[in-house]
Formats: sequence, structure tokens, C-alpha cells
Amino acid sequence: MIPRPNGRTGRQAPQTSLNGTRPVDAHPNLPITPWALAQDALRVAELGVRSVHVHPRCGEGRETIDLHHVGDVVAAIRSAVPAMEVGVPTCRWVQPCPGQRLETVTSWGRLGQAKPDVVAVNVHEDGWQAICARACELGIGLELGVWTPGDAVQLRQVGLPPGVVRVVAEVTVADPLVAVGEAARILRALGPVDVPVLLHGEESSAWAVLEYAAAMGLDTRIGLEDVLTNPDGRPTAGNADLVAHALQVHARGGRSRGADREPRRLARLR
Repeated sequence: MIPRPNGRTGRQAPQTSLNGTRPVDAHPNLPITPWALAQDALRVAELGVRSVHVHPRCGEGRETIDLHHVGDVVAAIRSAVPAMEVGVPTCRWVQPCPGQRLETVTSWGRLGQAKPDVVAVNVHEDGWQAICARACELGIGLELGVWTPGDAVQLRQVGLPPGVVRVVAEVTVADPLVAVGEAARILRALGPVDVPVLLHGEESSAWAVLEYAAAMGLDTRIGLEDVLTNPDGRPTAGNADLVAHALQVHARGGRSRGADREPRRLARLR
């Protein structure tokens, strides 16, 4: 049996991952600049989205967690959509040294109103607990990322640190059917938790995992970071288009037109 998290919210509007690590030319409507991210945040807010996950970029389009770029993005989104929750990652691939990442997160405390609401921290990364503690001191909420059943077991053993807003179960398996099975294993390893669990996939498995998450009553995520196509496999127009399709999946109780039916069958195997 797959345990259903105690703190699940069952919200209809997914969190939206606006850009991620994709190169600037990955999609014609991929938002990179603070202004473009704010405009996309406004578009998805009109569809009911209340949380966005963004990867700030420098002027050359490269990912960065420098406080000035983080502050510019958060301020732009907050100006366009004051009630939007804005989350950013700690980006081990941008700043590999745990000590330097901790210093950078500490510097965000100088951002004032441009400080992010939440920071995404993956439990498989060195120094994750120190970053969690520092973010909590700064009043920044935590999204704890688990990518594998092993990550979930680790988190279950150490427990949730103070300040956790949600646990994000990220399935990195490409095959849709295998990905749904992996999602079930991660959830089983995680067990019941007292905060919402957000489950999402990526690329070719993104829609199958979203369908499964919706059927399980979990929070979901979609956006150009995760997938560039709609459920029918056609190129998406952008983040708002993806959210509109995700809302249709939720409205149908976890069934997406054009998606593989096998993941839906597995969703019933509690």
C-alpha cells in the first residue's frame, strides 16, 4: 500500500516551474529575464497558480544564485503578482561548494522584501541540513527535494527540519510507465509526513506522473522546466498553456487526453 501523506492539500492549480536549467533557445517562450518571468507568473496566476519555482539568470542567460539576480527576479514577480509564492533552488550545479552555497543563501537575508519565499534544497546534496537551518533563520521556507527512494528513506530517518513548506518528490526516470512505478516507490519510502507532498516528473514522463499525482490527491507541478510538450505530444505554447492542460487533468480526476492509459492503471494500485 502507498501511504497518502497526512498533509496533502489536493489543490487544483499546480505549482509552475517557469524556466529551470534549460538553455535560452530551448523554447521560443522560455522566460529568462526578471520581466519575462514576472509576465509568465502573471499569466499563470490568472489560471489560479499560487506558487512558482524559478531559476534566476545573469545577463548572459546563465543560472545564478547571486543575491542581486535572485532579488531582481523575486522583486519583479512580487510586483506583478504580490500574492505569488516565489521559490528558487540552491543550484549545486551552479555552486558546487557547500560552504559557498551556504554563504550565498546567508546573503539573501539582505534582500528584504525581495527575499524568496521558499528555497528548494535536495536532501542528496552535501550540506543540505546547514542550508535548511540558515534559511529557517532568515524566514525562508523550505522545499525538500527527494529524487529516489533512498533520498526518501534518508529524510524519513532524520525527520523534517523546522520551516518545511512541502516535500517535493521529483521523478527523473524518462519512461512514463517506469516513472510512475518509481513515484510509487518514492512515496512508499517517504511514508506519511505532516506537510504537503508535491510529486512531479520531467520530459517524457511529466504528464504520466502528473496524472498519477492528481489521482493520488497530491500537489502537482508543471512548467517549461519540466516539459516542452502538451499531453498529446505537440509543442506547448508556453507555461500558461501547460497549466491549462494540467488543470484539465485535475478536472478529469487524473486523466489526460492523449496520455498513456497504463500510468492511470498503476495509479489505482494502492
